[in-house]
Amino acid sequence: MNITFLGATRTVTGSFFLIDTVNTRFAIDCGLLQGPDEIKERNYKEFVVDPKSIDFLILTHAHIDHIGLVPKLCKHGFRGSIFCSKPTQELSSILLPDSAYIQECEVERKNRKLKRAGKLLIEPIYTVDDALESLKQFRYLPQDEIVELAPSVKVRLRDAGHILGSSIIEMWVEEKGKAIKLVFTGDLGNSNQPIVKDPTIIEDADYIIMESTYGNRFHKGLYNRLEQLNQVIKETMAKGGNLIIPAFAVERTQDLLYDLNQLYLKGELDPDIDIYIDSPLAISATQIFEKHSEYYDYEASQMIANGDHPLRLPNLKVALSQEESIRLNSVQGNTIIISASGMCDAGRIKHHLKHNLWRPECTILFVGYQAQGTLGRRIVEGEKLVRIHGEQVAVKADIRSIEAYSAHADQAGLLNWLKHFITAPKGIFLVHGEEQGQQVLAELIRNELRVPVHIPDWLDEYVLTPSDRVQPKTKIIGDETSKALLAEQIYLELRTSLHNLFKEKYLANNYDELIDTMRKIQTVLQ
Repeated sequence: MNITFLGATRTVTGSFFLIDTVNTRFAIDCGLLQGPDEIKERNYKEFVVDPKSIDFLILTHAHIDHIGLVPKLCKHGFRGSIFCSKPTQELSSILLPDSAYIQECEVERKNRKLKRAGKLLIEPIYTVDDALESLKQFRYLPQDEIVELAPSVKVRLRDAGHILGSSIIEMWVEEKGKAIKLVFTGDLGNSNQPIVKDPTIIEDADYIIMESTYGNRFHKGLYNRLEQLNQVIKETMAKGGNLIIPAFAVERTQDLLYDLNQLYLKGELDPDIDIYIDSPLAISATQIFEKHSEYYDYEASQMIANGDHPLRLPNLKVALSQEESIRLNSVQGNTIIISASGMCDAGRIKHHLKHNLWRPECTILFVGYQAQGTLGRRIVEGEKLVRIHGEQVAVKADIRSIEAYSAHADQAGLLNWLKHFITAPKGIFLVHGEEQGQQVLAELIRNELRVPVHIPDWLDEYVLTPSDRVQPKTKIIGDETSKALLAEQIYLELRTSLHNLFKEKYLANNYDELIDTMRKIQTVLQ
């Protein structure tokens, strides 16, 4: 069996991995490349592999750097099924047409310049029609159930803790009577992240294909991000300015709504502050989040059970139309605007930056990763003058970042997840990261875990050899093994919940009831 790395190699975006076995050829993810122009240009080039030769595709989650070239793959001949979780399927149904619309707009703008220069015009990577057509090939898989996708390939989707419906892929491929187990992490999230469940602990694999976004960094303030957000809001409102938050439409916007709801319930958020979501995509994504509460973690589920939905606020407004968005440009203060895109390279956020970035009383709050070459990265790194829609804009607003909003595990989180493996894998491939961070993480893994680590280059191909691993039987969620896995997951969530309750002392008046409940559990276990 061979694996070829077609994307996310020594860079964060464009995840695309090809697996060739004796019987089948399939791929994991098919993402859009983002960042500097020299990287993005690869999006326009032909695939190095014939799309017609791929039998099926599995998606880890619905971020564009993991699904953004799916319509192009289908447009050029891929006819197989696209497997993913149910939320990933539904989120893709709004994200891919939106991505296509952005492609069309960018090409229209570029073609105006090319036409004036007398040069050949270009076509979009794919159109909205292409995106809609590709959605017909999506098929969702049940969570935590081993499913046979081909005679020699079985997979199981596990929670990755990154965004709603994000999956770690456990995969068993049989060759010559022996099974090779691969684990694709997709994007691993942080423990104790709002709304979504913690990343599932995996205990064995022959090979791990692992993300490394923050391979050389540690998140600051993971346990006080609510206080950080509260402070930024109060400081900005005291100055009479607007708080502009570039946010990914999926997960980050919902995380912010969750935290704003927490501040409101605590009486910390002034109800007179106007809060706007200015992103039709984020609004649609939030509706999908509300639909799939079965993927929520324990805390979010309990809020719903108690009659308080974690994503709803009394002072929340949405700007659906372009006219409503334009009206926000004249708002001078006492307003929080959450808008996409999260890296400031497209979407309505660019208009809000143009109208607020030059105002010292305003704050631009970054709550997500900013890839190299993006407008967001340039602002975060301290550029004093940036170009937005052809106009130079001075950067005089307060530029703030809350790293604790990252949906990616940091170096400690990545290592901690790896340390749960009972049997050492034959090899780990680091992808979805910048090279400097990957080198640091690779050295740590080699030293601490004594496991071979590879950092693939684009188009690198590796031969994966089988072990004496026993091929798992296809099982359904009701069997004893799955019940044991479910019990383990509930235990992990319960442990996290108890840790948070004791740390934050929210149950100061209910310790007797809590102690009594824990003693009952202790009696059952004995």
